[in-house]
Amino acid sequence: MAAAARPLVSVHSLEGDMATDSAATVHLPDVMKASIRPDIVNFVHANISKNKRQPYAVSKRAGHQTSAESWGTGRAVSRIPRVPGGGTHRAGQGAFGNMCRGGRMFAPTKIWRRWHRKVNVNLKRYAVVSAIAASAIPSLVLARGHCIESVPEMPLVISDSAESVEKTSAALKVLKQIGAFPDAEKAKDSHAIRPGKGKMRNRRYINRKGPLIVYGTEGAKLVKAFRNIPGVDIVNVERLNLLKLAPGGHLGRFVIWTKSAFEKLDSIYGSFEKQSEKKNGYVLPRSKMVNADLSRIINSDEVQSVVKPIKKEVKRAPMKKNPLKNLNTMLKLNPYAKTARRMALLAEAERVKAKKEKLDKKRKPITKEEADAIKAAGKAWYQTMISDSDYTEFEVFTKWLGVSQ
Repeated sequence: MAAAARPLVSVHSLEGDMATDSAATVHLPDVMKASIRPDIVNFVHANISKNKRQPYAVSKRAGHQTSAESWGTGRAVSRIPRVPGGGTHRAGQGAFGNMCRGGRMFAPTKIWRRWHRKVNVNLKRYAVVSAIAASAIPSLVLARGHCIESVPEMPLVISDSAESVEKTSAALKVLKQIGAFPDAEKAKDSHAIRPGKGKMRNRRYINRKGPLIVYGTEGAKLVKAFRNIPGVDIVNVERLNLLKLAPGGHLGRFVIWTKSAFEKLDSIYGSFEKQSEKKNGYVLPRSKMVNADLSRIINSDEVQSVVKPIKKEVKRAPMKKNPLKNLNTMLKLNPYAKTARRMALLAEAERVKAKKEKLDKKRKPITKEEADAIKAAGKAWYQTMISDSDYTEFEVFTKWLGVSQ
């Protein structure tokens, strides 16, 4: 925004101007300092450019100009309607469906489609204001592809004598005087045949956009002088059009203002405090931040002098440990846990030792005398059991036991 922040803009005189014809400088209108919003410009341009479309549609009867009927099921063919008759290739062919040769398209286009778009008045004005402000910044104009290396300053304002130019030859001379001819030449040289199907649709040639001439006096003669130069557009300051200020939705059109047009900008668009004279109740949109360079603001002495100092030592929260798995953590919570753990380990060792002794004792081999004594003791016990029980009444038991009484 450095280029648009100057309070005065020079008015460049043309050949033949008298020294007293115009003041050397004019005040920079507030509209040149407005916030630049490429997103709004792109949105508005995309929508208002739809308003010149013409409806198109396929014929209402296309694909249905035959008395085709389905053959139904049972004939081992699909149920698509088929052309009646015989003696020709067409007979029996599928019809109507979008998958059939000669059928209608899927969802045939209709003329009652929503071709046009309504855009809020305030949004359209915001887009135009942004486009005007962007035209005052040389870097944006260069980025758009315009040749402005030989232009004395941006925004470029010329004397009102340009509005009385009648011949195209004189108009070219004016462009050469202010250094805008290379841009017009670039637009002329870019004249080429369009790639694609558009060649067949009344738009065979394409060419780049050159400078935009904005004049202030209604019925000025320069319209006829400049209109035949390829790429050069002419528009009245009262009827500034976003489609011309930002062609393709891209900011930074090279704009040449006449002095009368430049002076009218304040009355048309007003300022940040004063309402517009031509647009009812309209005030220029104020940007949220005067300086959008955040890193510069943050690193400024004013901000850095009041912010807290950088914390060198960072205290991080320690990772929590599971006391069931970590003994030190458990001991912090329960000091007796160490004694309990030791007692449990000793008890476990004692149990293992006792079990081992018991098993060893069982697995120890016995002598023959000990085995005979065990066997004799078993037999004695068995005889005792028999004698202690009286089974005389139940013969079946005596047979099972092998006892005779």
